Amino acid sequence: MMKLTMRSHTMIHMLGLAVLLFVGCGKRAQDGQSIQIKGSDTMVNLGQAWAEEFMKTHPEISVAVTGGGSGTGISALINNTCNIAEVSREMKQTEIDQARANGVEPVELKVALDGLAVVVHPSNPISDLTIEQLADVFKGKVKNWKELGGADGSIVLLSREVNSGTHVYFKEHVLRKGAADSKDEFAAEALLLPSSQAIADEVAQNPNAIGYFGMGYVTSKEKAIHIAAAAGKPFYGPTMENVISGDYPISRPLLMYTNGQPAGAVKTFIDYVMSKEGQTVVKKLDFIPVAAH
Repeated sequence: MMKLTMRSHTMIHMLGLAVLLFVGCGKRAQDGQSIQIKGSDTMVNLGQAWAEEFMKTHPEISVAVTGGGSGTGISALINNTCNIAEVSREMKQTEIDQARANGVEPVELKVALDGLAVVVHPSNPISDLTIEQLADVFKGKVKNWKELGGADGSIVLLSREVNSGTHVYFKEHVLRKGAADSKDEFAAEALLLPSSQAIADEVAQNPNAIGYFGMGYVTSKEKAIHIAAAAGKPFYGPTMENVISGDYPISRPLLMYTNGQPAGAVKTFIDYVMSKEGQTVVKKLDFIPVAAH
């Protein structure tokens, strides 16, 4: 029989561990101790923060969180390749029908609230816009900042990609103002960027840019515009207080979807998310808690 060295033993042990991890990640968490979470880029930092804190007290459960957009998370749920989809918009009926046809029964849970911040470069003199003005800007009807009382400069439109729940929400609630029969779309010249951070980075270095993302991403390198629901109405900034009160007009729930009622490790994780500790993480990341304790 071949004699194994200490290094050989170590390599075999590591290989066996890797195989166990690979197999575990492919299982549903109810059958093992791993949870796959996929979806919203708005929620990815929040999901990762939840996972890190959760695993400190539940080291036996591995939680992996990836982004890619709400559409990516929904597709993964439909195809049964994740345990939890993080989503910044509600699933469409066509998506629910697809899931059910594939043996998946989506169950929705509201885990936080978010205000969508509209941001410009700090040097931009524009500080207040109405929803109507925002719609005209992002539809390409207003093309120069001077049309809004700002400096002479062509407006650079930044949007999330079409797979993003943030993109869908902004289109439906700002461009289309909630009208189900509206066909309004983003201007053809709008630059579609892959993440909220990409929009933040571009706005921070481009004095003519305007974009939007979850309010938790706003830093001193961008200026958040105050928004009014209509002409003559008061302007409100994207703050926790204004979202909770309903005064800020561009706010939304942040959601998780599971296949059926949560069970096993998935239920343990979601119970943590909705606990006092989990909702404290929501507040730390500048989102708004939904569970009062």
